[in-house]
Amino acid sequence: MERGSFVANLGKDLGVELAEISTRRARIISRENRQHLQLNIQSGDLLISEKLDKEELCGSTEPCVLNFQVLMENPLEVFQAELKVKDINDHSPVFTEKEMMLRIPENSALGTTFPLNNALDSDVEINNIQSYQVSSNSHFLVVTRNRSDGRKYPELVLEKELDREEEPELRLTLIALDGGSPPRSGIARVLIEVVDNKDNAPEFQQTIYQVQIPENRRQESLVVTVSANDLDSGDYGKILYALSQPSEDISKTLEVNPVTGKVRLRKEVDFETIPSYEVDIKATDSGGLSGKCTLHLQVVDVNDNPPEVMLSALNSPVPENSPDEVDAVFSVGDADSGNNGKVISSIQEDLPFLLKPSGKNFYTLITKRALDREEKEQYNITITVSDLGTPRLTTQHTITVQVSDINDNAPAFTQSSYTLFVQENNSPALHIGTISATDSDSGSNAHITYSLLPTHDPQLDLSLLISINADNGQLFALRALDYEALQSFEFLVGATDQGSPALSSQALVRVQVLDANDNAPFVLYPLQNASAPFTELLPRAAEPGYLVTKVVAVDRDSGQNAWLSFQLLKATEPGLFSVWAHNGEVRTSRLLSERDAPKHRLLLLVKDNGDPQRSVSVTLHVLVVDGFSQPFLSLPEVARDSAQDEDELTLYLVIALATVSSIFLLSVLLFVGMRLCRRARASTLGGCSVPDGHFPGHLVDVSGTGTLSQSYQYELVLDKPLDWEEEQEFRLTLTAFDGGSPPRSGTATVRILVLDINDNAPQFSQELYQTQAPENSPIGLPLVKVSAEDVDSGVNAEISYSFFDASEDIRATFQINPFSGEIVLKALLDYELVKSYKLNIQAVDGGGLSAKCTVLVHVLDINDNSPELTISSLVNEVVENSPETVLAVFRINDRDSGENGKTVCYIQENLPFLLRPSVDNFYILMTEGALDRETRSQYNITITVTDMGTPRLTTQNTVTVQVSDVNDNAPAFTQSSYTLFVQENNSPALHIGTISATDSDSGSNAHITYSLLPTHDPQLDLSSLISINADNGQLFALRALDYEALKTFEFLVGATDQGSPALSSQALVRVLVLDANDNAPFVLYPLQNASAPFTELLPRAAEPGYLVTKVVAVDRDSGQNAWLSFQLLKATEPGLFSVWAHNGEVRTSRLLSERDAPKHRLLLLVKDNGDPPRSASVTLHVLVVDGFSQPYLPLPEVARDPAQDEDALTLYLVIALATVSSLFLLSVLLFVGVRLCRRARTSSLRACSVPEGHFPGHLVDVSGMGTLSQSYQYDVCLMGGSSDTNDFKFLKPIIHPDVHAHGSQSNGEEKPIF
Repeated sequence: MERGSFVANLGKDLGVELAEISTRRARIISRENRQHLQLNIQSGDLLISEKLDKEELCGSTEPCVLNFQVLMENPLEVFQAELKVKDINDHSPVFTEKEMMLRIPENSALGTTFPLNNALDSDVEINNIQSYQVSSNSHFLVVTRNRSDGRKYPELVLEKELDREEEPELRLTLIALDGGSPPRSGIARVLIEVVDNKDNAPEFQQTIYQVQIPENRRQESLVVTVSANDLDSGDYGKILYALSQPSEDISKTLEVNPVTGKVRLRKEVDFETIPSYEVDIKATDSGGLSGKCTLHLQVVDVNDNPPEVMLSALNSPVPENSPDEVDAVFSVGDADSGNNGKVISSIQEDLPFLLKPSGKNFYTLITKRALDREEKEQYNITITVSDLGTPRLTTQHTITVQVSDINDNAPAFTQSSYTLFVQENNSPALHIGTISATDSDSGSNAHITYSLLPTHDPQLDLSLLISINADNGQLFALRALDYEALQSFEFLVGATDQGSPALSSQALVRVQVLDANDNAPFVLYPLQNASAPFTELLPRAAEPGYLVTKVVAVDRDSGQNAWLSFQLLKATEPGLFSVWAHNGEVRTSRLLSERDAPKHRLLLLVKDNGDPQRSVSVTLHVLVVDGFSQPFLSLPEVARDSAQDEDELTLYLVIALATVSSIFLLSVLLFVGMRLCRRARASTLGGCSVPDGHFPGHLVDVSGTGTLSQSYQYELVLDKPLDWEEEQEFRLTLTAFDGGSPPRSGTATVRILVLDINDNAPQFSQELYQTQAPENSPIGLPLVKVSAEDVDSGVNAEISYSFFDASEDIRATFQINPFSGEIVLKALLDYELVKSYKLNIQAVDGGGLSAKCTVLVHVLDINDNSPELTISSLVNEVVENSPETVLAVFRINDRDSGENGKTVCYIQENLPFLLRPSVDNFYILMTEGALDRETRSQYNITITVTDMGTPRLTTQNTVTVQVSDVNDNAPAFTQSSYTLFVQENNSPALHIGTISATDSDSGSNAHITYSLLPTHDPQLDLSSLISINADNGQLFALRALDYEALKTFEFLVGATDQGSPALSSQALVRVLVLDANDNAPFVLYPLQNASAPFTELLPRAAEPGYLVTKVVAVDRDSGQNAWLSFQLLKATEPGLFSVWAHNGEVRTSRLLSERDAPKHRLLLLVKDNGDPPRSASVTLHVLVVDGFSQPYLPLPEVARDPAQDEDALTLYLVIALATVSSLFLLSVLLFVGVRLCRRARTSSLRACSVPEGHFPGHLVDVSGMGTLSQSYQYDVCLMGGSSDTNDFKFLKPIIHPDVHAHGSQSNGEEKPIF
């Protein structure tokens, strides 16, 4: 097809819209370096990009298929396609030798075959050479034979005996015809030289030599030694070997030693380039006769080619969240064959990708699941391709796949909620914190803006309090906050990305306002700033510690800012009153005396604990009275505020009074209760054990008033829990102080022993233990040892280990030592049943406290399971000529994991089937192309499944498939043409031969019937000559044949099978009638039986040998039956005449004498060479005359044979005589010329001078007389002449000076110098 020719419309064939072809950038890809096809994306037409030459693309391979792929992007999709290139008859047969020469002995038997060189035709199948023809001749016919590689070659068949004397050489034209329409032909000339039957042609010991050699065998390696024998002796028995009609590849690859017959390599052979060679080797003797043998050289493949990976398309980046996305398309190949050419493709196990076969040696890389760019944004995928040869060869190709982002992740705050602390009275626009969110996406999908979401609290105006930076999430307080007005508030912050569609999230923000010490204490009681001072009454008989009053104050602040303390600043009598610092109680410090004033004024300071501290002063008036019955000063009337009843201060007073009263009452009740409990415990314990709570002791008065007025019993109170593990013993020093000036003190040591209780549970050194164990590990194998510690002591620290909440399976598989914590195997592990175990281990101490840990036991897989093959469906019979027929569906599985679980599934290489992976480890066994039952009627398909573990385990399953027959083969004759030989005069109904045809089909499709086809020659009544047996093809001659009437005839025989529809073929049958000696010789001259006898005149003066006449006779037979010989039977004068036996010439044997009769009668016998011989007699009358002037008897008029003057035998004799004479004369002249030239050259050499560039050398005596007595060195003079050769003249010897010196040292012996 020419460039631009239309092939197909891909849009229609693939079901793709025309617009989609353009938008998806469809294109053609193939493994070839040259692109033979192009796609017009505007029309969707597939066109030829360059002229296709089937012979260049595929050579002799049939069918010629160009595999290609149609690649479409967005998404990436691959369609497998193939283009079958059909051969046309565009090449004519060509003979590499335009002229061939054969030397054939004349005694060769009929039917002997002589192979000829075949012609070459680059076309294939029917367009290749189908038959050979030879030009018309009487001796040979040509038969077409088939070689093992399918090539056809011609053989000459001798059908008529050769006669060197009759015809010493033959020239034929050999024609090679192909089967094209119209047929093409090529011609060559064949020169046949008929040689004497005494010479023998060489014969090889083997007609075919079968040899196998591995590829890459070094140059000059011996391939085979061929040997031929020749029965001749001497020079005629010497044989020379040569390659016969070698192709260019064979000439460059093989050479044969012409003498030894050893065939060697001229260069390394390569299985991938040429897998086999077939060449004829010719052995030729010195006589020119030759014999042939055939060398079949099979190259054995070795694994010398690593696999190849060719990337056709790469889709990168790949959008995330797109499952089953095609990422790459690539092809693999290995130039080797068999297992060396089988390849396995794989990628890393831990990648979310998988390889899926998409056609013959094509793979697509697809995503196994949806990718997550946030998890991994780039994958380096290494495609590993290994062959199955030995040693294995591996090729790796790394591709990088980028994962593009889509907006599939909402912004995520770093915390679900935020708590911000703001000091009250802050400055406006104060940055109070930052809200941060992240987005795992990239680009605009990860750009985040922040915003305040509306609040659901109508009383909270968030826009007046807070603002946020939309870009970075910084929060600002818009105004000063007041803790006392608003202690905390909450709101939501939103984060939104810029993706499409936009995603958002929100977080809760809680703002805590921190208190500042901005409020001074406020005194609730006694009320200050009243119109009249507040006066408290004090009985004069009050005991020390008498509660005079209590100052009640509050602080609006909180925390330590609201912790108030009281202090007495000034008093009328300094030592009489005291104020408790923490509760504001004013009490008497001593008894009042008579000398004390009746009125006292106290100034108290109330301060908080803030920073800086704030305070307020309180003035108290105390009136000492003898009794409460005496009148006291009335307070002046003060005008009351009409709203005073609702005054807030009154409310505080009521609350304070209720609080103080409640606390006081509670304190009294607690004191009474504790005293009663202490007495009851003391009576039961007897003072021998340590009480649970406080510790009794004598405490020192710390009131600062001086010495103790009496003894007090103090208790040691436990302020912090004791911990035996931290400190097991305490030593305290107890000091007692008196109130003297200076004060005195006394000390005592208190030793406290802390007793241990079981308050600490055991603790494991690890919360999680992990260990590994191979499956099938021996029972008793230690796996791991757990360890726990207990900081308690004694029984409390004794730990025992056990399983906790364990299943029966775990208890049956593992065993733990309760004392050491070592876990050992109790049963065999099986990875295929349980891949890992989770053991909960409990450690219990003696007190009953426990701790738990987890032990994870990972079972390691070993390759202990062979692959499993399960056939789901099977078809055992398939009809031939049915392509892509599904035969079986099966599933493979390997219970192991990792490399041990990876499997490779394949079938034999040389079968027309293929395995196509389906889904979930399912495979489909189907025919690769149409099957041919005639080639093979049954297939035993061995499905081999091998895992990749170590050692490798293999499972095989054999499927037997029968191929059923269809009538797709016409009967084929064993020969394209038949030649039958029939002796003439045969008996009627004679069996003359059998025509045989075979049919590769079976059953009725192979049952053949034979018939004679109508002939196109109207003069040939075939039905009266030949009949055929319709069942077996036997041919019979219906009547006797006559060679002289019909020497040969041809007809067609048809063979028809019984199929539906019936198929037939035909063959040419050529019948050659063999001559029988059934005709006697016929005398043409002299004419016999005429009315008057024929008289020849003989001059009386004729010399001996005078030609009197010549008897001319013919024989209607042929061959040796027609070879005539002449014999003189009777004569009037027996010694006067003689007859030449082969030509019938009658000559005189002597001179005539006077006594000889004037008339002579001769009786001659003419007989043939047949068996039995036939003869005829001839009578001659000879009249002796003195001269031709005398009258002689007139001869009767007899018609002359027009061919007589051109007698072939006479012509051959003349030519032979002239040739011999010429050769003899030429030989004499050459001999004389050579002698004269030698004499002239000898005379010219005598005057030769030694040239400057003489050639020294040590010459050896080669005359055969023995060794030289001493060494001579000669100077050689090179003479130039007119001839193409140069002669050397040896001049006088030059004795080397070292010879004598050397000879004297060797006892006079002279040694040659070399």
